[in-house]
Amino acid sequence: MKKGDWILMLVFMGIFVPFFVFPSVIDRYRVLNHELPYIMSFAKFFVLATLGEVIGLRIRKGGYPLMGFGLLPRAIVWGFLGISIKMAFVIFAEGAPAMLASMGIVYPTANPADILNQDFFNHFSWLQLLTAFMVGTTLNLFFAPVFMTVHKITDTHIVQTGGTLRGFFSPVNVREIMAGINWRVQWDFVFKKTIPLFWIPAQTFNFLLPSEFRVLVAALYSIILGIILALAAHKSS
Repeated sequence: MKKGDWILMLVFMGIFVPFFVFPSVIDRYRVLNHELPYIMSFAKFFVLATLGEVIGLRIRKGGYPLMGFGLLPRAIVWGFLGISIKMAFVIFAEGAPAMLASMGIVYPTANPADILNQDFFNHFSWLQLLTAFMVGTTLNLFFAPVFMTVHKITDTHIVQTGGTLRGFFSPVNVREIMAGINWRVQWDFVFKKTIPLFWIPAQTFNFLLPSEFRVLVAALYSIILGIILALAAHKSS
């Protein structure tokens, strides 16, 4: 292992160990998550998703050549993408159960989305599983492709502008970047394979968890996304 690998492991330990050692940390996390959900979403993705990008860099390059990588610009992008994910979670967690109810699925409460707040792992429910699956499916079919394409555009812009903050805040040539995307890889690998084989099952599981942990788990999933993006870049090259 290289020095950078040890540093990355220490960063992970510094983030997660306090949650297991100090009960007050997770209590404070719950409070902040409730009071400042979108700011917390920004923070989670700012840190965790960026770590996923660094891991992807390690896979592609065999090390951590951060010069020109644009660590801070990538973190800023991920922060705002985290806010968009939180918004999408709110929309689809309410909308997908309502859609099922409109199809004739009978729910035990007036608000069908309440089923997602039950303790699934202690009180198994096929209805809750179906609802979580539908949330994960609609989220990934309607939101994820746009999300992934926007991320591809911003990622390309960061690379083209040398990874600098000044370059990052320059105008984004969306038309040219869109024309240069390898859509064969984007469709055949990123969309057609990762969405049905990973993201839909992963988000189905996520929506069986208590609501305060869903964005955190999604941020952890973004570490896996960093690995996926590294593999996609390898395929593209």
